[in-house]
Amino acid sequence: MRVLVIGSGGREHALCIFINKSPICNKLFCIPGSDSIQEIADCFKIDPMNNADIVNFCKEHKIDFVVVGPELSLSNGIVDKLSEEKIKVFGPDKASSQLESSKIFMKNICKNHNVPTAKYSIFDSEKKALNFLDTINFPTVIKADGLAAGKGVIIAKNKNEAAETIKNIMSKRIFGASGENIIIEEFLEGEEISFFALVDINGFILPLTTAQDHKKIGEGDTGLNTGGMGAYSPVPFIKQNQINDFVTKFVKPVINELKHNNIFFSGVFYAGLILTKYGPKLLEINVRFGDPEAQAVLPRLKTDLLDLLIASAKGRLDQLKSPELDNNFCINVVMASKGYPESYKKNTIISGLNKITVNKSQYIFHSSTKKNEDQWLATGGRVLSISALGSTLKEARNKAYNVINEIDWKNGYYRNDIGWKHLT
Repeated sequence: MRVLVIGSGGREHALCIFINKSPICNKLFCIPGSDSIQEIADCFKIDPMNNADIVNFCKEHKIDFVVVGPELSLSNGIVDKLSEEKIKVFGPDKASSQLESSKIFMKNICKNHNVPTAKYSIFDSEKKALNFLDTINFPTVIKADGLAAGKGVIIAKNKNEAAETIKNIMSKRIFGASGENIIIEEFLEGEEISFFALVDINGFILPLTTAQDHKKIGEGDTGLNTGGMGAYSPVPFIKQNQINDFVTKFVKPVINELKHNNIFFSGVFYAGLILTKYGPKLLEINVRFGDPEAQAVLPRLKTDLLDLLIASAKGRLDQLKSPELDNNFCINVVMASKGYPESYKKNTIISGLNKITVNKSQYIFHSSTKKNEDQWLATGGRVLSISALGSTLKEARNKAYNVINEIDWKNGYYRNDIGWKHLT
């Protein structure tokens, strides 16, 4: 089978590594890929937002199956275009992708089906949003409606912070068109976790596993939001009966409501949940493998990844057994450029990567690097993802940080406390 992966980040590097292990993958391609992905796949520098060029590439190279990594490509309708040409593809269509690309769309579906979530109000006017601040308690949560690279959710501690955030999003347009509309919702207290399931076109749901992300730049979960500074899987205190409850309370009602509106979801259903004292509530839905969550989940997957993705795309998940996952914990630590998520230097030198042994218990995934002869250079904000497996979270954590200690990157930054809440 000739397989194409769309994307270029750490998530796509992980997808390529594990798809490439499948015995049914004869040839692997990636658009646009990266220098690290180039080591296992043929990369082509095509714009991942140019649907016509991607369709033409698939026809020219006789691609049998496409796996879409990034949310931007999904919300841009690449799945629709490939499906029109009878090219099999893993991922939701443009209409389904609104679960992630529009927080308002997602919240309204929750409202229609009484899916537990935070109380909220929607605004398309800055003035009305500012006036609303006089009627609520603080802290409060302010969200840009559209995609914002994981940074579009701000917790405002007081009215002044909230007013400044609203102005930044709606007037200064720090998130561009994604901030034309905003949501102001109640602040919920509790531990946040991520739950992953695969869904096929017939609405069959196959639960995968749980993970916990670390969004804040600073240790102890402080500072600015990022795209994610690390993650681990599974969440140790979540049991199988709770996973079954997550499917019943959060996944099924949303999938059924979409179907009621002639929208047929297929792909990854990633529910961001908060475990409040009143029970779990839905914070967000993503429609793809997370980054860095994928780098913590995929190393645990024993079942053939490509088999799972094809079954989802073809509506055959009901024919598969539950995915087999390693009982070990996997922890992933993101190495970022100093200054991220604000300004940072580009093209700084990373040494030591070529000397590190990668195996089934430790991985290095490249998010934003390029190769200059024998040297690796950092080209973005989040640059490397270091994953390691261990029988306990503590063992996995120690192995991951041991790998990081072998990397010499003076301009690199990482959190030393990934998994800090539940180390055992």
